[in-house]
Amino acid sequence: MLQVEDLVVSYGQSQVLHGIGFEVGNKETVAVMGRNGMGKTTLFKALIGMLPASRGSVRVSGVDLSKDESYRRVAKGIGYVPQGRQIFSGLTVEENIQTGLENSPSNRVPDEIYTLFPVLYEMRKRKGGNLSGGQQQQLAIARALVTNPKVLLLDEPTEGIQPSVIKEIAKALNRIRETRDIAILVSEQVLSFALDVADRLFVIEGGRFVHQSSRSAGDTDRIREYLSV
Repeated sequence: MLQVEDLVVSYGQSQVLHGIGFEVGNKETVAVMGRNGMGKTTLFKALIGMLPASRGSVRVSGVDLSKDESYRRVAKGIGYVPQGRQIFSGLTVEENIQTGLENSPSNRVPDEIYTLFPVLYEMRKRKGGNLSGGQQQQLAIARALVTNPKVLLLDEPTEGIQPSVIKEIAKALNRIRETRDIAILVSEQVLSFALDVADRLFVIEGGRFVHQSSRSAGDTDRIREYLSV
């Protein structure tokens, strides 16, 4: 569903991503693990088109999006949940979700969204700025989902969220994967969350993948070492 090949991103003369390549299949979740400053957010911004790549390609269902602006990538199947959530604090929950329905024939929020995130239904008339961090994260995911993406990118979805809500988000992501034709890519530092949702895990360090494994490989100690250095 998502194919990334030889992706190179630079800030000025400094190369930040060094030929990143990987694939994520339909109904598969992949986690990109790494400490702060190792290239996770740069990778996600390059995938959605917020940062230009100096080399490489990004394909969704075989269609090359490498030259497209962000809004065109969304139209062609990429949903993006940014680090820090970036919801509209002055809009209600319902209005926030409806911003993802801009190109839809109806602005009615699908029942499926409220089934996935019951708290959003309960708070649908409340301003987004009055929600907790965990509720805002669920809102940001819901907003991305109503675009019916083929690929869902989530950048640091557990940042600043309490453990009980992290478990709820993990359950929702697993339900999304089971019920939709979708590929999910998560950038993460919390290993327990990554193990709850991901089929495969990559570790990024210095803009390169330095380790990869399946969830069942049992090498969590080695991944922890990369995260704690």
